[in-house]
This record gives sequence, C-alpha cells and structure tokens, in this order.
Amino acid sequence: MRAIQFTEYGPPGVVHVAEVEAPHAGPSEIRIAVRASGVSPGEMYIRSGTLRDVVPTTFPYRTGFDAAGVVDEVGGGVTGVGIGDEVFGMTTMAARGANADYAVLAAWAPKPAAWSWEEAGGAAGSVETSTRVLDRLAVGAGHTVLVQGAAGGVGTIAVQLAVARGATVIGTASEHNHDFLRSLGAEPTTYGTGLVERVRALAPAGVDAVFDCAGGALPDLIAIAGDPARVVTIADFTAAAHGVHMSHGAPADETGAAVGAPADPLASHGLAIAVTLAGEGRLRVPVAAAFPLAEAAAAHELSESRHARGRIVLVS
Repeated sequence: MRAIQFTEYGPPGVVHVAEVEAPHAGPSEIRIAVRASGVSPGEMYIRSGTLRDVVPTTFPYRTGFDAAGVVDEVGGGVTGVGIGDEVFGMTTMAARGANADYAVLAAWAPKPAAWSWEEAGGAAGSVETSTRVLDRLAVGAGHTVLVQGAAGGVGTIAVQLAVARGATVIGTASEHNHDFLRSLGAEPTTYGTGLVERVRALAPAGVDAVFDCAGGALPDLIAIAGDPARVVTIADFTAAAHGVHMSHGAPADETGAAVGAPADPLASHGLAIAVTLAGEGRLRVPVAAAFPLAEAAAAHELSESRHARGRIVLVS
C-alpha cells in the first residue's frame, strides 16, 4: 500500500509516498480503507528536526494520527462495528501511519452523515485534543474562555466544543478571519501587542481559562487568566518555564523530555460527543485544503506556513 513518510530531517520536500506493507488490526483495533486523513501540525516540528535533541525519531517516520474510511478488518474483542461501516478515528500515538491507503485505528466513532470524508478525516485529532484541554481546564456553562489561535485546525474545534458546553468564547485570529470566528460562535479579536487590554475590554469580568493553540504569547495569556494554572498550551515548548501545563498525548519516550510534562490521558470520549453535536448541526470541521497523497509535501508546506484556516487533509 501507499503511505506517507520521511527518512531524514528537512523541509517539506523530504515527505514522500512509499510502498509499504499494509498493517492489520490487532485486539481492540479496527482497520479502515482510508478515504481521508489529517495532516498533523505537531509532525512539522519532528520532520524539520526542531525537536531532534529531545524527541527520539526512528526512520522511516510514517505520518498521520487521524483518519476516516470504511472498516475492512475487525480485531479481536471489538464489538459494535463491522466490515463496511463508515467511521472516523485515531491511531495509537506510537503507531501513527494514518496518512496511507489503510490505517489501524485504536479509537473511533461512526462518521456523521453531515460530514464529508474530508471533514471526517481531519476531525478526530482536533476533537480529542480540544476535549482533553477543555476537560483539564474544567470549562463549563457560564465560563469565559480565550482560545489563542482560534482559526486553526484545533482552534476551530475548540471554539465550537466550548460553546456547546455553554461557555462564552473569545478567539484570536487575523482580522480577515473574524467573521469566520463569529460564525463558529466566538467573539474575535486580533493577537499581538495589546492583547491583554483587548481581551479585558471584551471580558471585563475576567477570563476563566485560556487554551493556547498558537504559542509565543504565554506571558500575556497568564496575565489574562490571572494564574498560570488556568492556561493550557498545546503549542508552546517554553510552557514549563512559565509554570504552564503543555498538554500532549504522545508516548513519554517521545515527547515528555521536550515539554517537561508527562502525557495527559487521551480524551477519546470526545469522539462520541462530536458525533452527537454534528448530528445536531452544532459542530463542523473547517477544511483549509485537501491534497492527494502524492502531494503530501505541498500539504506540509501549507501547514508549516501557519496560515491555514481549519484542518489540512490528504485524500486517498
């Protein structure tokens, strides 16, 4: 089968299609014929070599954590899903390999009828990450939440899930994305100099929690929240130095040393919540662009630009 991988550190051009042996579903797993899969922003740091001193990497490195497709193999002990079912879900963090013709999923849910394959292929990772962080921050009804980097792949989902919990959401993004954020239920503002004052004007009673999806602004985010314990980042590797928790779900031997924190438990229960919200028309998955597998390098280039609105996906 075809799979996306890289065999050396470097720019997006090192990413390529390789012919590899197809995986098979083990106990408590399923295999899908992939229709679409997400491009993981975190893998940009690994591919570029930015984390080479703290994240051990074994080559070839196969990419992709989330995918959607049709079940074609069911492992031992699996119930409630059968061959031919349409699902979306995630691989294990250690196995990866979702950017391929076939992928083994360790967590999954039925593909919502309202979602295209591209939307479903880019959903699971953002849903799990957003649910994990919102759970840690205990976001609920009546709270005010700031999502830093709200127009990106995770940010767009975090906004909608927080709104669904009954929270008031302020989201930062470039001005050309402000109407888009309003359509998701957030009050938009720009990032950068003056952020603290802008957020205080929008939330004079204060902000209960900050979800940082962008990185690079932790001192301001702490000032907005009033306490580093009320800030969680998924993008800033300086978090520990600021007393902020960096949430990740990667194996400890891969990422723990880099961020100074062990992995958080994966919030796989968020997938079922997403199915319900999608069925109610309350959760959509903005897709910035879809590329064929053969153009995976172009997908990585777009992701690295950090100008994509929503998820970037590969289609099989």
